[in-house]
Amino acid sequence: MTEPNPMRVLIADDHALFRDGLRSLLEARGVEVVGEAANGREAVEMALELRPDVVLMDLTMPELTGIEATERICNQELDIAVVVLTASDDDVHLFEAIKRGAQGYLLKDLEADSFFALLQGVARQEPALTPSLARRLLSELRRDDRAADDPDALTDREQQVLELMVEGVTSNRQLAARLGVSENTVKFHVRNILDKLHLHNRTQAVAYALKQGLVDS
Repeated sequence: MTEPNPMRVLIADDHALFRDGLRSLLEARGVEVVGEAANGREAVEMALELRPDVVLMDLTMPELTGIEATERICNQELDIAVVVLTASDDDVHLFEAIKRGAQGYLLKDLEADSFFALLQGVARQEPALTPSLARRLLSELRRDDRAADDPDALTDREQQVLELMVEGVTSNRQLAARLGVSENTVKFHVRNILDKLHLHNRTQAVAYALKQGLVDS
């Protein structure tokens, strides 16, 4: 019986030591590492040239971010699965990566056996998501479905951000500290608030919220 061809993987990460360790781990399990990219632009170029089965994509890289590189690769509609492999447990990164076309989102602290089980599932067109991340993603999708009837409706978190802004907590750092999230997450929510309310800045958002009674004054 013919042995199945080994999975062909491209590693995209700007930390050389991590790439070396991941390559050794993959090759020890019979995975063929076809290349290593040190930044997002290299990841896109090498993916299009080498046509791997899977790109293991870090998020925080120079040239292009992992999110941007993921979108560019997935937009080519090639038979290449992009799986984010990152240390970021941020919901915004998770949701954005999946929206841009990633087939999975894995954290770097994952146990090796779990990592390889999920990676093998990618070959069967299965999403590479741990149960906890899958639940968070499903919850977000449900919120999106509820918002479809009223695209300008603020989510509970956006409402909370708006209320804090009215209270005078307006900087990203202050908002992040009060909410217990990253500053990038705050920026994401503020941008959504401004887009939904059709406003240009936070001052306008505060004035609008008070005028329209969106929050208690």
